[in-house]
Amino acid sequence: MNNEERFAGVDVSKAYLDLGVSPEGGVERFSNDEAGVTALIQRLLTLQPALVVLEATGGLETLLAASGRVAGLPLAVVNARQVRDFAKATGRLAKTDKLDALVLAHFAKAVRPEVRAGRTEAEQALVELVARRRQLVEMRAQERTRLAMAGSRQKQGLKEHIAWLDEHIARLDGDLKNRLRESDIWKTRVDLLQSAPGVGPVTMLTLLSYLPELGKLNRREIAARVGLAPFNRDSGFQRGRRRIWGGRAEVRSVLYMATLAATRGDNPIATFHRRLVEKGKPAKVALTAAMRKLLTSLNAMLKQNKPWSCPQIA
Repeated sequence: MNNEERFAGVDVSKAYLDLGVSPEGGVERFSNDEAGVTALIQRLLTLQPALVVLEATGGLETLLAASGRVAGLPLAVVNARQVRDFAKATGRLAKTDKLDALVLAHFAKAVRPEVRAGRTEAEQALVELVARRRQLVEMRAQERTRLAMAGSRQKQGLKEHIAWLDEHIARLDGDLKNRLRESDIWKTRVDLLQSAPGVGPVTMLTLLSYLPELGKLNRREIAARVGLAPFNRDSGFQRGRRRIWGGRAEVRSVLYMATLAATRGDNPIATFHRRLVEKGKPAKVALTAAMRKLLTSLNAMLKQNKPWSCPQIA
């Protein structure tokens, strides 16, 4: 390793961006807004780090991540749990914004997480629309639950709010469909995904927005990315039960519903699931395996640009 190599970590909060640099060990603070992000990127371009690492923080990192990638910075967004486990493993138990920035810089140097291409502006817009739709659907479900238990004085207001939510969800659905029609690439992917059993509009939109790697990785990599790859839990002579771990919860939740629908039809996923159940596999294990089978089949469809009916798919 070249002794001159620098590694940077950025701790992201709602108000601030704390930049830690290794091996120097210094920390600088910038505001988490347009001006602060611009100043931070200029500072990073001056430092020329081999790698910049920041945590996924529920969207607070989006502006910096997008701007940094446009500027050509080697930037990786990582899971916060991984970084915290790294900090504990290296004896760094205290936690402040400045310390976290330095931990991220040390994590970048030691682990070298993969630098992935960022989303395009169109992809980011799709993600935001899908996320907002999910929020409204969850809010509508909560209001319907409240309506069932509400007194007569509250029911009218709840009904009006539910109607408002219905209208805005329908409007978002229309906007999402229009965006998908605008792009020939998206239209092709939509047609391929919709040919698979169990894959409806919500599953398709979630896959397109939250799993842009679909069709670009091999079957093991895509299963691990979603959190459907079983990991061994063995020690000495003990052989523990393999379990799935990590991954993208948004994708897993829609794949669960899609697989559940597919297992009730007449298709290879249903046959595969039924065969596992007949062999005595627990219900959750069989369904998880079927989810992984559906995911890897969808991955093969997009990679080969072939619909579900193709013989080598599924």
